[in-house]
Amino acid sequence: MFVDEKIVTLKPGDGGDGCASFRREKFIPKGGPNGGDGGRGGHIILECDTNISDLTAYHFKSNWNAKNGEAGKGNQKHGSDGAGCILKLPAGTIVYDVDTEEIVAELTENGQRIILMKGGKGGLGNVHFKSSINRSPREITPGELVDSQEFKFVLKVIADVGLVGYPNAGKSSLTDLITKAHPKTGAYPFTTKSPIIGIIEYPEVYKRLRLADIPGLIDGASQNRGLGHRFLKHIERCSVLLIIIDMAGYDTRDPLKDYESLRNELRLYDPKLLEKEI
Repeated sequence: MFVDEKIVTLKPGDGGDGCASFRREKFIPKGGPNGGDGGRGGHIILECDTNISDLTAYHFKSNWNAKNGEAGKGNQKHGSDGAGCILKLPAGTIVYDVDTEEIVAELTENGQRIILMKGGKGGLGNVHFKSSINRSPREITPGELVDSQEFKFVLKVIADVGLVGYPNAGKSSLTDLITKAHPKTGAYPFTTKSPIIGIIEYPEVYKRLRLADIPGLIDGASQNRGLGHRFLKHIERCSVLLIIIDMAGYDTRDPLKDYESLRNELRLYDPKLLEKEI
């Protein structure tokens, strides 16, 4: 199963409450306030990990919470900060605010970290409220409460070269031949049901080329027919598009017409795709 879109509900940790406490020791009467502050709630943190290929982990679990901060304690002890919730996402993930539909984060490099939502601030203990006219304050402030929020994760595969063609044109066979990936191949349409990333290595120059094999397009893909928009978005980041034409059926199909039809589908989906090297 390949998951490239998912809506999740994220909740940072609430801040811990401040503590109302007074110093109590032998031979020290009226020791005064010594309540500590509450701890900060945990953040929601996004981390880019190139070892992850899709969003399957968020298909089975869509609610993620960070830990709350601990309440303050006596003797001016600060409550522990809540542990953050680190969400690992594949490179190429775009994060949208569901309410505003705005892009709030984009992960492109391995190890990149973004604090998406901050945890609530801890409350103040009563030690902060003492004064010359109020020597025994019982006031504290509660920890800051943070609401949950919905976000949409959208994966757009990052690759150098994108393969485009009709079903059964030979894209998967080419990927199997020139990369270390082994996509499913067969003598029937739509053997590829999800994007496949193959790596071409050039050890003499210490470089790697990422090749994206997307499912075959049909006429009307720009209107979301067939697998349509679901996988066309995965070639938006490619530097080069390689159009594969099946020349074996030239007696029943016109290769030039197939080429122009594929270019037209790309143009109708996003004219910027034709600005790439093809």
